[in-house]
Amino acid sequence: MSPWLTVVGIGEDGWPGLGRNARQALLAADTIFGGTRHLALLPPRVGGNRRAWPTPFAIAPVLERRGERICVLASGDPMMFGVGTSFARELPDEDFSVIPAPSSVSLAAARLHWPLQEVDVVSLVGRPVAGLDTHLHPGARLFVLSSDGSSPAAVAARLAQCGFGASRMSVFEHVGGVRERRIEGVASAWPPVDVAALNLIAVKCIGECGASHLPLTPGLPDDAYRHDGQLTKRDIRAITLARLAPRPGELLWDVGAGCGSIGIEWMRSHAACRAIAIEADASRQRLIEHNRDALGVPALRIVEGVAPAALEGLALPDAIFIGGGVTVPDMLDTCWSRLKQGGRLIANAVTIQSEATLVAWRERNGGELVRIGVAHAQPLGTFDTWRQALPITLLHATKP
Repeated sequence: MSPWLTVVGIGEDGWPGLGRNARQALLAADTIFGGTRHLALLPPRVGGNRRAWPTPFAIAPVLERRGERICVLASGDPMMFGVGTSFARELPDEDFSVIPAPSSVSLAAARLHWPLQEVDVVSLVGRPVAGLDTHLHPGARLFVLSSDGSSPAAVAARLAQCGFGASRMSVFEHVGGVRERRIEGVASAWPPVDVAALNLIAVKCIGECGASHLPLTPGLPDDAYRHDGQLTKRDIRAITLARLAPRPGELLWDVGAGCGSIGIEWMRSHAACRAIAIEADASRQRLIEHNRDALGVPALRIVEGVAPAALEGLALPDAIFIGGGVTVPDMLDTCWSRLKQGGRLIANAVTIQSEATLVAWRERNGGELVRIGVAHAQPLGTFDTWRQALPITLLHATKP
């Protein structure tokens, strides 16, 4: 059975740039969906009913016409941050086909002679500019998909704020069409120029002397966080994240999140990692908001409430970290029941009471207990001595 839906990628060169298969699909379509700009690129002989996307955007009007001959127009490659990915989540493979055109990223890479496999692609469409931060490393090259004409100035300001003001920026307007324009500049001195809403930003990252370039490995310096004293310290944090073992696409619950350090470093490990921070204290929620934006993971979700009651209705996690509230009745059992099969539960205890709770739970459910002691060399008169931090008892259990 032939697909009833065809998603056609179209570039700034419009109808002349389409291949034979794309033209045939459009000419045969009963209805064609697309943005107003895309629909205007079609010649009069394309006779299908033309329907602009609703506001706010939704693919429901297309799905309602299942079984008709439908075409959808999309910018460039529909499977690269495009509408094709929305249909892929909703439809079986046999229901639709995709005919891509060169993406703006491919065209910009060709202009700059940048090998695509060496470039990170970051989308700012519907996302905060702080999401750039985890990609900023000396020598890195980025393609940034702009939200609108204000994005280049926002990117330049963010680069300067993060110590990358010397970075080179190239902004491509209407790339691939007759109106194509390229604007060059340095982030710290980005010109106040009007930029078309349809643009792509290329960034060659250059770190300035003395700028702080944080790694993606767990165990960021404690002073990278704004906190009120409730912070899982650097060495313990690194061990905890190693036990949590984040994998791309997995979801973490950071229960009793404090300043959010565990969830933040979980998400920094890979762009596809997700985390929910559960925190009841309003002032600490503000700290989490600051830290997530400052450390480049603005997608970290904050849930206000006291666990375990606040866990009701949340998406089931692949891993759970309990940093506070271990002794709260039913905390461990509730978290364990919500954890996916094969998921990891990590809980840290400092007090004798919370340690006893972990020991008792382990006797019923299994798992591993690890005692962690960290000491730092500190001055004692004219000499140095070891100052022992409070020991941590760590519970690590994997759900069968």
